[in-house]
Amino acid sequence: MVNIFAREITDDLASLVKQVDEVVGKNADKKMAAFLVLLAEDADAAAAKLEEMAKKHGIKNVPLTIFDGDAGPGSYKIAKDAELTVMMWLKRDVKVNHALKKGKLDAQTTKKIVADTETILK
Repeated sequence: MVNIFAREITDDLASLVKQVDEVVGKNADKKMAAFLVLLAEDADAAAAKLEEMAKKHGIKNVPLTIFDGDAGPGSYKIAKDAELTVMMWLKRDVKVNHALKKGKLDAQTTKKIVADTETILK
């Protein structure tokens, strides 16, 4: 399971989600799954942005959801200063955890995160 928590929709986030979406599609036989949770104070505005992102980038395998409030669900302990947090789970154990500050998600970091999905495909 890949959990992506974001506080803002950016082109770099869309690229990451699209690439994870492709990995999930290719690994359906392994029951790989992922989802994006946008942490937002205005759920209605966020929903429209997520819908636009899904259409524009052809996202099919990663559900795009909203959490009302930018702190996120308490049990996930999302870093307050992270614009993006990516957690990868195998069974009940977190195997990968990336917490990125604003502006730190780029093509190279996206490539590393996507490569880290191999950790949970064993």
